[in-house]
Amino acid sequence: MNLENNIEKIFSRKKEIENLFVNSTNLKPTELAELSKELSDIKSITDLVNKKNAFVTEILDLSEILNDKNADSELKEIATNEFNSLKQNISELEKEIQFALLPKDKDDTRNVILEVRAGTGGDEAGLFASDLFAMYEKLSIKNKWKFEVMEVAESNVGGYKEAQANIIGNGVFGRLKFESGVHRVQRVPSTETSGRIHTSAATVAVLPEAEDLEIFIEEKDLRVDVFRSSGPGGQSVNTTDSAVRITHIPSGIVVSQQDEKSQHKNKAKAMKILQSRLYEAERQKQQEERSLNRKDQVGSGDRSERIRTYNFPQGRVTDHRINLTLHKLEKILTGEGLDELIDALTVQDRLLKLTSND
Repeated sequence: MNLENNIEKIFSRKKEIENLFVNSTNLKPTELAELSKELSDIKSITDLVNKKNAFVTEILDLSEILNDKNADSELKEIATNEFNSLKQNISELEKEIQFALLPKDKDDTRNVILEVRAGTGGDEAGLFASDLFAMYEKLSIKNKWKFEVMEVAESNVGGYKEAQANIIGNGVFGRLKFESGVHRVQRVPSTETSGRIHTSAATVAVLPEAEDLEIFIEEKDLRVDVFRSSGPGGQSVNTTDSAVRITHIPSGIVVSQQDEKSQHKNKAKAMKILQSRLYEAERQKQQEERSLNRKDQVGSGDRSERIRTYNFPQGRVTDHRINLTLHKLEKILTGEGLDELIDALTVQDRLLKLTSND
């Protein structure tokens, strides 16, 4: 990566956009909005560069004092401390600039379809799935994202067989994309009389929400079945055939929705999930083509990949991809401590991409 060339191009583009704004009478509102977004992104980089350059100027001024044989010793001591502090600041800013210049994942700004499913472990897996779903809801509230529950299939003991939600907000996928995979829990179930620790699992899938125009689905490729909604244990919750099951014949993907009383609403929800699953499948395919060995990313997004263990007896959470253990399990499950894990995963992913771009 030629850092200086990239920075020069960014400053040149900034000037170009600013000139376009001066003569903006011929621009459409959509073009103005796109240029404003681009300028905002560019400015976040140029501000860092300007800050670094200001520090470099300060260092040059301090060097004059340090090289002056007649300078007061006390003044030299102050200048030395400031010089060392500025060097550290410049080093950190250079790293920030390099991160900021990395190619952006175009999907990072998207909303998300979240899917959580109970895995191995019977009833305990279902209870853990509900814990994870609640964790992401609490994180959404903390980050002021909109968390819309799309469907929940409860188990007989109050856990979840599976649950889906639409999470809407700025940059949601960018924050949650490393959550996809197998989450494992180790704890003593409430039904366990001997105090034996059980291990169970739940899978999480974080899908970038697809827009209608991106994924074209032909009607002939769909099989739509309607049936009567039912609650946990087969208890009927609806007397009409409002539940919808859509099968995408070419891919074999099946989506069911029954939370709404309206068949039309259930079908719309199911189509949204189907579009996002198809979009994610295409995204994964492109990702594999770009990086066959997967060394330039923290996680593949593969639902079969074991990514994290939640150990209740020891109060710890370990993310196996970056070998990070945090002894704050309760805070993580309430969404409060999850950002620390996400930040660490994001930094590691950037570092890996930075290395692969060298």
